[in-house]
Amino acid sequence: MSETALAAATTAPVRGPLAYIALGDRQVTLLGTAHVSRTSAEEVRALLASGDYDAVAVELCPARHNALLNPDGLARMDLFQVIRSGKAPLVAANLALGAYQQRLAEQLGIEPGAEMRMAVNEGRRMGLPVLLIDRDIGVTLRRVYRQVPWWRRFYLLSGLAASLFTRERVSEAEVERLKEGDVLETAFSQFADQDADLYQPLIRERDRYMAARLRQALAEDPAPTRVLAVVGAGHLRGISERLQQPAGDPAAEIRELDQIPPRSRWPKLLPWLVVAIIMAGFALGFSRSPALGMSLVLDWVLINGGLAALGAAIAGGHPVTVLTAFLAAPLTSLNPTVGAGMVTAAVEVYLRKPQVGDFSRLRSDATTLGGWWHNRVTRTLLVFVLSTLGSAIGTYVAGFRIFERLTGS
Repeated sequence: MSETALAAATTAPVRGPLAYIALGDRQVTLLGTAHVSRTSAEEVRALLASGDYDAVAVELCPARHNALLNPDGLARMDLFQVIRSGKAPLVAANLALGAYQQRLAEQLGIEPGAEMRMAVNEGRRMGLPVLLIDRDIGVTLRRVYRQVPWWRRFYLLSGLAASLFTRERVSEAEVERLKEGDVLETAFSQFADQDADLYQPLIRERDRYMAARLRQALAEDPAPTRVLAVVGAGHLRGISERLQQPAGDPAAEIRELDQIPPRSRWPKLLPWLVVAIIMAGFALGFSRSPALGMSLVLDWVLINGGLAALGAAIAGGHPVTVLTAFLAAPLTSLNPTVGAGMVTAAVEVYLRKPQVGDFSRLRSDATTLGGWWHNRVTRTLLVFVLSTLGSAIGTYVAGFRIFERLTGS
């Protein structure tokens, strides 16, 4: 069917950008939507109501799809398992993005992503297959994190934290960005447009991924012949171009884009090098005199443990958690396989088990600075992050102090 014929066959009135792609004997209609527009949601409803489609694809990953259909799913989160598996930073980042999304909803009067919700709900109501074509948000965040130099990661994290805690109204530029992308892209929009390291995993890679997922889904299920794909307007051109290129192996491309770039070798070796230097400093101190050796150990405990305890205290941790941070950090800093934050967060969860109310208020509490300290779930995440940060700073401060004592002796 020609593009003109297909356009004529779609009778629903649509003002949003459309692209029509033929994949063999299958037809894909790409609808570019604005993630903060009621009009886009109504256009999705009208297109599906036309009866022209037998499947709908959405710019969602399984995790975001589950959150859309089950917004209270966080209430069943096993916080201790999250901490043990090292996912606490990722959960904190997702909560920060959710808080940013809630601030947008309050200002604009519409929940960002309403058109995706409309597509999913209407597709399910009509009995149509709903294809999830976006990459997992955790994979995207990890690829963003790994593809920028380590020193710029603090800049990104501070920008995300600032967007979480500021109470300023969302700027017009951010709103315009949402009309093309999504909350994830908007949160990093001040960096992404000017930085290829961010533009690739946030936008171009996801264009490739969604095109490959469409091809894969249609190859796996021969039934759908006319698919409506609902994507952000900023992705429409990229997906369209990828679909019109010669088809490769979509499964291989998906595997490639799902891979997390390996860490550089030196960040893995650096903690062990620091430990070796510290232990060598202790040995040298004791070889000169037992008194000097003991004073170096005392400096290590007081500085490292003190800063970790300070971090736990700033996070509002239980007094026993603060004491645990002081005692554990000097030991965990000499064993890079165990972090101080893992120990302190586990103690905090044991002493102050989150209640059902904490989980039910999680989304709303995460939108305010005070809420992060008031809610037991977010406070535990803060204990993890701030005690880890305190111990990391303490390791280097104490290390320089030991070096100073040895060279000055």
